[in-house]
Amino acid sequence: MIRVLLVDDHALFRQGLRSLLESEGMRVIGEASNGREAIRYAADTHPDVILMDIQMPELDGVKATQSILEIDPNARVIMITMYRQDRYVFEAVKAGARGYILKDADAATLIDAITRVAAGEALLDADMAQNVLDDFRDKREELPSEKHADLNERETMILKLLAQGFSNQDIALRLDISEKTVRNRLSEIFTKLQLNNRTQAALYAIREGIANLE
Repeated sequence: MIRVLLVDDHALFRQGLRSLLESEGMRVIGEASNGREAIRYAADTHPDVILMDIQMPELDGVKATQSILEIDPNARVIMITMYRQDRYVFEAVKAGARGYILKDADAATLIDAITRVAAGEALLDADMAQNVLDDFRDKREELPSEKHADLNERETMILKLLAQGFSNQDIALRLDISEKTVRNRLSEIFTKLQLNNRTQAALYAIREGIANLE
């Protein structure tokens, strides 16, 4: 059963999401109406997936996401937004959010997104990846520049599959290794490349030509 934390300042919206998710067999373990509550709930409950609204009082979703990922780099956050090109989404993905879902998405799209992220995937399409990389460049920010030549062949393949959206389980099956080995190799990859999370690793792989999303 996937455990979900809902973060949105509109009670009716949260109630609607709760009803939908619970009807699909998921468990809503908490609701937060602002970013500060989200940080506290996430630290206390360690949900499988956090659905995070962007615009909220006291502390917005981007800053809350950044704080949550500083505490737990493995936290799986999906941003909820009204607009595909919302600049705050870029900032959240740069911080390590697994992707975003539009508020007008249908139920099947939402359930699929939560299921995929819970399995370890990132909702990182080609347009979003390029936009985030452009945003790094425009602000003269850089992803770590350690060359991927430092990675061995197996590590490079794991990084490629991660960037293409495969979960740890899928990577393990494709490479005929255990999920524990995948997790250990990913930790080593993050250390070698000075990366903090899967989203940054996917962006790095795309930028360096290790993988593409086309």
